[in-house]
This record gives sequence, structure tokens and C-alpha cells, in this order.
Amino acid sequence: MHWGPKGTANGKARFRLWAPDRETVDLEIGDGAVLPMNRAPEGWFEVDAVMPPGTRYRFILDNDLAVPDPASRQQSGGVHGWSVVTDPDAYRWTNTDWCGRPWEEAVILELHAGVLGGFAGVSHQLEHWRDLGITVIELMPVGDFGGTRNWGYDGVLPYAVAEDYGTPDELKALIDRAHGLGMMVMLDVVYNHFGPDGNYIGSYASGFFDDRASTPWGGAVAVMRHPVRRYFIENALMWLDEYRFDGLRFDAVHAIGNTAFLDEMAAEIRSALPDRQIHLVLENEHNDADRLLPGQYDAQWNDDFHNVMHVLLTGEIEAYYAGFADDPTVMLARCLSQGFVYQGEDAGHGPRGKPSGHLVATSFVSFLQNHDQVGNRALGERLLLLADPARLRAATALLLLCPQIPMMFMGDEVGSHSPFLFFTDFHDELAEAVRNGRREEFSRFEAFSDPETRQQIPDPNAHATFEASVPRPGPDGAQWLRFYADLIALRHQHIVPRLKGARGEDAQVLGDKAVSARWRMADGSTLTIALNLGDGWVKFPAPSGALLFALGEAGGPASFAAWLNR
Repeated sequence: MHWGPKGTANGKARFRLWAPDRETVDLEIGDGAVLPMNRAPEGWFEVDAVMPPGTRYRFILDNDLAVPDPASRQQSGGVHGWSVVTDPDAYRWTNTDWCGRPWEEAVILELHAGVLGGFAGVSHQLEHWRDLGITVIELMPVGDFGGTRNWGYDGVLPYAVAEDYGTPDELKALIDRAHGLGMMVMLDVVYNHFGPDGNYIGSYASGFFDDRASTPWGGAVAVMRHPVRRYFIENALMWLDEYRFDGLRFDAVHAIGNTAFLDEMAAEIRSALPDRQIHLVLENEHNDADRLLPGQYDAQWNDDFHNVMHVLLTGEIEAYYAGFADDPTVMLARCLSQGFVYQGEDAGHGPRGKPSGHLVATSFVSFLQNHDQVGNRALGERLLLLADPARLRAATALLLLCPQIPMMFMGDEVGSHSPFLFFTDFHDELAEAVRNGRREEFSRFEAFSDPETRQQIPDPNAHATFEASVPRPGPDGAQWLRFYADLIALRHQHIVPRLKGARGEDAQVLGDKAVSARWRMADGSTLTIALNLGDGWVKFPAPSGALLFALGEAGGPASFAAWLNR
């Protein structure tokens, strides 16, 4: 390990910092002691010290700046405060024989630990989700960030668990309990940028960032440099090994722009943990099918599925939905049979994607809602407030019975009407900049073209914005819960056992907003699905085999049917 405290043979811990821009670095201990650090090759500083768990420490740079350890495992006083020494082996695991579950069994629920009451609050709901049939909970990022509330994508200390969610051991206890219930736990990690509040790395290691590139959220990280590459790979290994997460979802890897780094990271993870079923998932606007070959990444979040379904359900065609406005029914057919909609075609800003029809169906994670597509709306509305409920039920049946891996967003299962809003806890000039930037972002939308109308967009820094984002059951919550439970049970009974290696065969347009698709399953059977989200009637394919599920009158508006031909 290059980053973070590491135990030595003599009972001490070795503290290291990569600070190539600085002449001197001291280690300051919470009791007032200051230890000069030794300069090591390639810009590193290091020192050995006896510091038991619970000891606070930080680095003093050239006697003019005190900073936390960028690989701190725990903070005291936030991202501007002290780092805390932890014992990674202190937690006593109860489910020591857990090795994971196959990817084909994944039914994912994405959630935000903060709005659910921290790690303890999430743990309290595990049995409810287990009984529903959820096999994976996916946590939005938990690395420490400025303030007390944040989505997590503004993190600046990705090794440290956010204090307001709980301690490292409380996170381990959550994962341990999930494993005892037979559930996997995945984590969303952000390796493409750092947030604006508490990002000290650039003040002592400017080479951490790539001055030739940028991201929409800040400076791009320079993963071509060895210390930077190790920083993120070691972080991934920490979550998977020390915390025993079952997998990671890598946020917006297209903003990293280095496929060699992605390949190296996947290879090292696979090599380090060969006896566990570890699942690695990408978010990648490039629709890079080459990263989804066997032995690399298990799947990619399929934004194409979401976007085309959103257009079909709501009729919205602004912003990134514009690329799905023309022939969305044809696009859905392609998505079901081949995975990606865009496989090299011009998406409005040049070519996007690579051919994906050769990939197995489980290479794609499909969803109707997630934190991005709900929270990046000005008012955070969920689909239940934007689409006809009957058509949304048909779309949900498609999501849960389609061979692609399904993902839901917290609250979906209880028909929540609660918004999920963009929230932060910044202050002073940064708070004003974020508030104004958020409102200006929507000025190109017709509904918010008027400055007075934009003032209705909730202030991200207001505590009320965070409180409003807590998912609460909707008025028809019990009916939605039964609906989800029935569909997930059907998936586990009929789809999952036949899913490994399943591939799309073909799909056809049946009419306006109506398609059918077929998949060849692992046992040689054929799964056929037909869906009509339009207003008119269409002719569904003649039933073949056993009917698994149906909604509405076959071929009528808001209808769905699925057959399995053995």
C-alpha cells in the first residue's frame, strides 16, 4: 500500500504523504507532538510513529498549511479537521464464510445512506428489502465531503467514511448484517474528480491533476501518474477487502479518459480477490463494449434504456432526452435486443458507443429511475408524478422481467411521491455559487426560462431540501409493494435460473410505442416479451409456451405480456 497509515514489524505505523510540491512535511499528533517526516524518492514523505487507534493526526506543510491525510480512514471535525488512526482488523465479522452471489441473481436497489438515517437506518430496513426480493443494495458514495449532507459526488476524502453516516465499524456492521440475510452490498465510488470544499491535494501535489483535461465538476485526475493510479486502485481494494463490499459501481469513467487505467484496476481487483464473487459496474457515456468482455467489468449502467423509456413514458425531449426523440420505439427495440441504443451513431455531439449485440444480456444494468435522473431534475420529481401509472406499471414489468439486470431507486417499491433533490451543505461564497449555478443550469429549459420561475428551484444548501428528499410511501404504497414483490418473485423463479449467458435474439416494432423482443436463455428456452405504452391497439405475437405475467388486455394501451417457451 502506498497511501494511508500502514503497520510495521516493530509495532509502529508508517505515515506517508505524496507532496512533491513541498519542501518539508511534518506529522502533527493531536496531543501536540510534531514529528518531521523524511523525504523519500518520487515526492513522498514518511515517518514511523507509535499511534494507537483513536489518535488524531494531520500533516503540516512547509509550516504554513495543516491538512488531513488524503487517505484518512476516519475524520474528526469534518474534511478540514483531524484524521483519526483506525484499526482495520478491529471489527469481528460474524459471516466469515460469505463469498457473494452470482451476478445473474442481482436485483439492485440504489439508495442514499444519509436520507435513510445513516448506516444504522439502512440496516434497519434490510429485512424489508430482503423480503421484497432485493438481492443487492447499492450505496451512493460514502466518502467524506464538505458539510453534513451531500449526494457524495462532491467527496474529497474517498478513504474516510462520512462522519454523519456512522463509523467505519458501523458500516462494516451494516455489510455484515446484509450478508447474514443473503444480500450483497455494492458501493458507488468517484474516481474522476474531487469536490470543491476540502480539496487540499492540489496545494501540495499539483501533479495529481491533469492540467490538459477537465471534467464538468472540476479538474481531471492524472491517472497516468503512478501515485495517482495507486491512490484509486488501493481505495477500490480497501472497500472490497477491508469492508467486504461485494462490488463497486465506478462513477462517470468517461471523465477519466484512460481505458488502460480501467483495465489495470479490474485486473488487479480480480487477482487480489479470486475466491469471492466481486461485481464491477461502470457508468460510461462512451458505451464502450470492450470494457464489458469476460474477466473485466460485469456490466454498465444502461442510460440508453432509461432515456428511451423516459421519452416513451413522459414525452419529454429536452436536454439529454433530445437524442432519443426520433423513433424512440425503434430505439427501445434495439436496446432490448442488443443492449446499447447508440453503438457508434451520432448522438448529437459526434459518434457515441461501440457495437454491443455480442454481449450477454447481464452486461447491462437497466433502470427507470436513479439518483441522477430524478435528482438532476429541477424539482426532483419521480416518474409517478410524470407518467400515467398504468403505463409505468407496464414499464416496471419490463424492467423486472427483462434479462438485463434490473435496478430500482429507493422509494420506487412503495410508490413514493417524495422528490429526490440535489442537496449540499456548503457555506458563504461557495454556497451562493452552487445555488446560483443550480438555477442557471435550468435556464435553457422552457419551464424555467423566466428568472422568477427559476427561484422556485430549491436551494441545495437548505436543510429543508435534504429533508424533502427522504423517501416516504405514496398513497398507493401497499399496492406498489405487492406489485414489485410479485414481479421480483417471478424473476427469481423463472428468469434468474436461466439467465447466465442469455442473449438477445431479435426485437420488432409492433406499433407506436409498442415492441416485442426475444432472448435465448441459458437452458435453450426462449423468453418473449411484448409491451405497449401507446394509446392505440397493436397485435402482440401469438403466445408460445407458458405465460409468465400479463397486464391489461393483450395489445391494448398500457399492456404487457411475457412468455417462456421451454
